[in-house]
Amino acid sequence: SEVFFQSASADLQDTGKEQLVKLAETLKEISATIPKDIKWMVSIIGHTDKRPINSPQFPSNWELSSARALSVLKYLIEMGIPPERLSATGYGEYQQIDPGNDEAALSRNRRIEIKFNQR
Repeated sequence: SEVFFQSASADLQDTGKEQLVKLAETLKEISATIPKDIKWMVSIIGHTDKRPINSPQFPSNWELSSARALSVLKYLIEMGIPPERLSATGYGEYQQIDPGNDEAALSRNRRIEIKFNQR
């Protein structure tokens, strides 16, 4: 997630935008080969680490994780991905992949997942 966002922020960094440009190009190529009757979706899922946040912009990790997912969604729309093919969800700190408390574990839990699936 550090590629995409600074800590406690939902503003996309340039390095994250570069990765999303590549993803958007790939999605456009793939979508051109999918039959029209298949209803495909790209789900963008935001996660945070378990450290609490309480700021005016982000009263909890729910808001932060959701805002990060929406930032990615909006950028993909700017890159030409149809909005009806996108969804954004925030899981806050509730879907940890590493139970540790060190910085490496916290970093692994701060992430964006992007899933290509069918409606």
